[in-house]
Amino acid sequence: MARPVITPRSRTFPWLRRRAAALAAVALSLVLAGTGCSGAGAGADSPPASGGGAAPKAAPVVSGPLCDLLPSGSDPGNPAALTGQPAEVALEWLPVLTTFDAAVRASGMSADLHGGSGMTILAPTDDAFAAKFSEDDLDRLLLADRDTLRGLLREHLVAGSLSLSDLVSAGKVTTLAGTTVTATGGGGSARLADRADTVCADYQVAGARIHIINHVLGNLPTTGGPGGHRAH
Repeated sequence: MARPVITPRSRTFPWLRRRAAALAAVALSLVLAGTGCSGAGAGADSPPASGGGAAPKAAPVVSGPLCDLLPSGSDPGNPAALTGQPAEVALEWLPVLTTFDAAVRASGMSADLHGGSGMTILAPTDDAFAAKFSEDDLDRLLLADRDTLRGLLREHLVAGSLSLSDLVSAGKVTTLAGTTVTATGGGGSARLADRADTVCADYQVAGARIHIINHVLGNLPTTGGPGGHRAH
């Protein structure tokens, strides 16, 4: 069966080509260590299908200003196609989450995305990471400082699969890092920790909800933004 033609991320995001070679060794070690990356790789080779023999269910509704720019309809990676997929597979098909996806794999935390009661994933966009970290610091996190990277990712994970309305109703949640994050808002978006906004919320995946946000949470120093590139 012919598969849809997907533009590789390395073409869509040229900066990933530079980092890909270094991350390849990390990814290989994770596969050999049995961390579950082999399953994610299968997802990358075989995009989740939105159709099937069974009668289709109502398409999940995602909300936020960025949703119109993300896969929709019959595009690979559309919200219906990702329903029921493991979170680490779903992340591969959301083109604004390449850095978050790379961080999950480099940290070996793919299995942490599925909890017994589900998981809420607050995933910063690539632009959010670029604004937070210089390229040097981001590469250092991804390739050398696993402990700090895992701590950073835990700032973005909340036990329990919480919808956007659940987050707002709760008013505050505690991340796996032990940090309390306030949640306010309504009308299809939420403000988190008084600094991050959801820009496309309520992706429903296997045992988890993914909410794309526009700011990196946690207390690591900000080194990105203008001038936050490589040292010369």
